[in-house]
Amino acid sequence: MNILIIDDDSSLRYMLQEICNHAGWDSQTAENGKQGVDLFNQAPFDLILVDYHMPEMDGLQTVKEIRKTNPSIPILVLTVDERQEIADQFLKEGATDFALKPVKAPDMISRIQLHVQLSNIKESQNQNDNVYSTKGISKGTLSYVEEYLKKQNEPTSVDEISKKVDLAYPTVYRYVMHLLEEGKVKQVVSHQKIGRPKKLYQWYTL
Repeated sequence: MNILIIDDDSSLRYMLQEICNHAGWDSQTAENGKQGVDLFNQAPFDLILVDYHMPEMDGLQTVKEIRKTNPSIPILVLTVDERQEIADQFLKEGATDFALKPVKAPDMISRIQLHVQLSNIKESQNQNDNVYSTKGISKGTLSYVEEYLKKQNEPTSVDEISKKVDLAYPTVYRYVMHLLEEGKVKQVVSHQKIGRPKKLYQWYTL
């Protein structure tokens, strides 16, 4: 994990780097917002620690600039100012969380771990949404077909599902094939007395 530390206080930058080293994380530092934004645009980071009061570009402007290019990276603001209006301003510009100075190592480590984990979960969900979108799969319709199949005690055909859920046959077929590919549905071949064997589908339960 790579952390970007933006703070004009050299002793605090050193301490935050030591906290990162102790946790086994890489870190890079910047002594003001402008330098921090330049660093951010040059290398990939997992989380940003940014001070509020800094020369050249303060924490608020720094958050604003980073959010122009990256809407999702966790940004933790370091401040001694506990005023609600300051917090509201930062949240409006896209800050993720706050840590009051003086910084305490256990609190900082747990906050970083939490927000990186939440960010990874969100990223994973976005990737899944993109997969659904690419395949022409609507999560709402998929859930509708899933719920119907879960309620059936016996295997059923795509034609039967289509009639019961009131969706077109090609639509239901696409969703059933998607569920089959994901391993949520199993295919059962029913051998008829007359004609070709019929393919039926059933929700997969262990």
